[in-house]
Amino acid sequence: MKKKDEEHQTAPLGTGESAESLTNRQGHPVTDNQNVRTVGNRGPTTLENYDFLEKISHFDRERIPERVVHARGAGAHGYFEAYGKVGDESPARYTRAKLFQEKGKKTPVFVRFSTVVGARESTETARDPRGFAVKFYTEDGNWDLVGNNLKIFFIRDPLKFPDMIHAFKPDPVTNIQDPERMFDFVSQSPEATHMITFVFSPWGIPANYRQMQGSGVNTYKWVNEKGEAVLVKYHWEPLKQGIKNLTQKEAEQIQATNTNHATQDLFEAIENGDYPEWELCVQIMSDEEHPELDFDPLDPTKLWPAEQFPFLPVGKMVLNKNPENYFNEVEQAAFGTGVLVDGLDFSDDKLLQGRTFSYSDTQRYRVGSNYLQLPINSPEKRVATNQQGGQMEYHVDAAPGQNPHTNYEPSSLGGLTEAEQIGDVHKPHYDDKLVREPIDRQNNFGQAGDTYRSFEPWEQDELISNLVDALSVCQPHIQEKMIEHFTKADEEYGRRVAEGLKAAGSKSKGHTSSKQADEAVDKSQKLGHEADRY
Repeated sequence: MKKKDEEHQTAPLGTGESAESLTNRQGHPVTDNQNVRTVGNRGPTTLENYDFLEKISHFDRERIPERVVHARGAGAHGYFEAYGKVGDESPARYTRAKLFQEKGKKTPVFVRFSTVVGARESTETARDPRGFAVKFYTEDGNWDLVGNNLKIFFIRDPLKFPDMIHAFKPDPVTNIQDPERMFDFVSQSPEATHMITFVFSPWGIPANYRQMQGSGVNTYKWVNEKGEAVLVKYHWEPLKQGIKNLTQKEAEQIQATNTNHATQDLFEAIENGDYPEWELCVQIMSDEEHPELDFDPLDPTKLWPAEQFPFLPVGKMVLNKNPENYFNEVEQAAFGTGVLVDGLDFSDDKLLQGRTFSYSDTQRYRVGSNYLQLPINSPEKRVATNQQGGQMEYHVDAAPGQNPHTNYEPSSLGGLTEAEQIGDVHKPHYDDKLVREPIDRQNNFGQAGDTYRSFEPWEQDELISNLVDALSVCQPHIQEKMIEHFTKADEEYGRRVAEGLKAAGSKSKGHTSSKQADEAVDKSQKLGHEADRY
């Protein structure tokens, strides 16, 4: 306990900090502790008020000792090495974030890979997006880049997220996953057509964690010294290990003998010195609405065309150390999309703003109100807050010489003070009505068709086969709606799914789970060997 306090007191200062500066639990300097972020100075407030949400949510839980476990995952330590360039340009043109500026600068990282829908002991060959979350321990505090292996998502509005997960999770009565529930939701959510096209192709089952891409999925902003912003998307591209995906039959063969193959593969590769590497690339777009595009650039169900917005390398990540204890480091690792450092900012992506509250709030419930004091989550710099109490508080986040009686700010009695603002604050302008409406340029099917046509013939065959197998247990009206969506994306795409379903025949009545799962139940009854009592 004493050693940790001493480390915090002697840690280096971040941008604009003094020894008495107020920070949040991520180690970010708090430059304004008097005002929340609002549309105009009269309001309304915006959801990405990270400092406020951290502060009030911790306060709300100072007497609530609740915690739950998380889904299956694997993780590793390593470092991010900056190239000192964005493509061929200086990073300073776009962002003042320190970790990108200097060639060869290394920032420690911890990465957690995961499956999304399955429980902690579920198989790692599931057809499911894979989580790809990176925690950067920067000199200005933590930065969490929380994304998936696929570059898009099922929905664009966070209000639909709980319903989406409920539909994908097991039935609340049978406790068994049922494709009909998933396609019931998806058939009423046409924006999901693009993601469904990826998930049911071989891209829906990465061969392992090392040989898959990563993406921030959402649109963020970079902010330079003048407070000028650009829109940015993040992409992790495997370097020496390449990209590999599995067909459904190949995944089933692996699953028959090993349900932990991806965790084992990652651990053994690092243990043997075969350190996986990814290059971090960004796509940059001016911070405008871009009416020349047939989609909204803030829409997370869409890809930014690489020919218009090229992938610009900014650095590489190397994972070179396995966790010393799985529970302490992998299970308790906590990430949040609101965890940004100076020079990085939020866009108005609705899904991103919803995630920004939900992720950190989930960690407070799962791990506890003091989850940021755990070693795996705490920044590698000084932390000084007025937050206290809650279960499992390890130490008081105090500055050297701080009056222990003063746990509030502002104060004239030796309490913490605000940090100095370095660099101009980015101030996006808003002049519109406050509404509850979908975006204008939805174009739900165009890129899904592009993606289908970009697949190799064997990938298209695998996509159709997997969709037919899953849809064959769905009621006819759900099948018809999905065929309608696929046809709007590409005529051949819809026709092949329709023909496949017709040939397969319908099993929409009396099923409990997928076609293969139903067959497995029947097979277990037929293959079981009778035995006498003992």
